[in-house]
Amino acid sequence: MSNEAYTVNTEAEEAKWYVVHTYSGYENKVKVNIEATIENRHLEDEILEVRVPVHDVTEIKNGVASTKSKKTFPGYVLIHMIMNDDTWYVVRNTRGVTGFVGPGSKPVPLTVDEVMGLGIVPANFEFNIEVGDRVMVLTDAMRDTVGVVQSINEKSRTVRIAVDMFGMETSMELGMMDIKKIS
Repeated sequence: MSNEAYTVNTEAEEAKWYVVHTYSGYENKVKVNIEATIENRHLEDEILEVRVPVHDVTEIKNGVASTKSKKTFPGYVLIHMIMNDDTWYVVRNTRGVTGFVGPGSKPVPLTVDEVMGLGIVPANFEFNIEVGDRVMVLTDAMRDTVGVVQSINEKSRTVRIAVDMFGMETSMELGMMDIKKIS
């Protein structure tokens, strides 16, 4: 995966993202229970983050549109952790967890490309684009569209760019990993 907009340094990182299978409907309970155990056992340096990925869906009922959050992967929770006997035990023995995703009982971490494909930006992500830079869109819907960076939101990891569409300047917001700098 080549993208001049960022670099990822993974040499020093021991923590990786793992996928845990849960009973249907237990995803948020598992997240809360693991987070409580992390705090109680002081595992903050070993289990760094627990996520239940969601996405917004617009539903229309009786002519009224409403936006709801839906689980992206029902029955699964993502955990950023250093795999060792203690962390494996804590996660595996959390109520509602049926096991790690992987062959047999061996958890398999997600690759960097898989993590970034889920929209999770690694902590060691370096973004080398500034306001005013010309960029190209890498995502399918607007692939190869060229625009100019208007603003960068570090907190949400998004970039607002101006593109020329049908002779009019249009502003659009994209993830930092959805663009690359061009000369």
